[in-house]
Amino acid sequence: MEFLKDKGPGILFCLAIAVPAWLLGQAFPVIGGPIFAILAGMVINRTPLVRNAFGSGIAFVSKKVLQWAVILLGFGLNLAVIARTGVQSLPIIVCTITTSLVIAYVLHKVMHIPSKTSTLVGVGSSICGGSAIAAAAPVIDADAEEVAQSISVIFFFNVIAALFFPMLGSIIGFDTTSGEAFGIFAGTAVNDTSSVTAAASTWDSMWGLGTATLDKAITVKLTRTLAIIPITLVLAFIRIRRERAAGVEGAKVDFRAIFPFFIVWFVAASVITTIALANGVSAAAFVPAKELSKFMIVTAMAAIGLNSDVVKLVRTGGKPVALGACCWVGITAVSLIMQHTLGIW
Repeated sequence: MEFLKDKGPGILFCLAIAVPAWLLGQAFPVIGGPIFAILAGMVINRTPLVRNAFGSGIAFVSKKVLQWAVILLGFGLNLAVIARTGVQSLPIIVCTITTSLVIAYVLHKVMHIPSKTSTLVGVGSSICGGSAIAAAAPVIDADAEEVAQSISVIFFFNVIAALFFPMLGSIIGFDTTSGEAFGIFAGTAVNDTSSVTAAASTWDSMWGLGTATLDKAITVKLTRTLAIIPITLVLAFIRIRRERAAGVEGAKVDFRAIFPFFIVWFVAASVITTIALANGVSAAAFVPAKELSKFMIVTAMAAIGLNSDVVKLVRTGGKPVALGACCWVGITAVSLIMQHTLGIW
């Protein structure tokens, strides 16, 4: 009951946005439900009453409901497909992550951006947005203001990617009969799972591909998300070494709080699917789970929009926004170049 009292109003508010956004997405597939939900959330977010009255539930939907949606996507995905996609996208993932981290380090030196902010923006841009920032923040001992500003930068470019990348994919000539190329692009070039799902779902809606692009993009994105583990280990090592050099005993890092456990459940769902398909279960049996996942994604997009204060970010975060822009452009360019080099498009 305490859960419903605390988070229920916010959850219902997100659903109130998601239902018409879903219907509009069905009527105008070239735009898609996730985009309608994000935009509606951003507009409604300008009302302070919304953030004060529904904040807890909105935060829950933007994180937990999105993770549950990703887990449901695992139903209907064969493990062999997941493994093949992971291997195929790995060179692109390594290059995009390296690009973002190098850009963040160089601009930290050139523009005199605080080291913790540049680290958080670099890590968030390169791996998985807000989740990576949340994982890295306690490791480098970032304060609440640094975390909030970094996450705002990431959300800003998430929204741009979700809106702009499907149009970019059409302009540069991605295959519209398959979700392969755009799925890999979205999974490697967009930094947060929310916007990966939004962009991929929009591409599926535009070209009538079901969930083909979404399946590809999520698999690539979750492979990329695993980079949280080595990156946070390296950051922890650097911090401990610095503290020891300064004569301070190194702080312990709780890696249970860092590991993205929803990936484990995604793989478990895929294992169930693989076994079921091998034993003659029809793929149609998993369609309801995928449809529910798509609606949950629209609901999460509404919450993401409600959490995004773009006006405040542009007004107060000049250098971090410039850093985020450079990381975003660098990752996008490297992803496209690598895909072209590997003959994916």
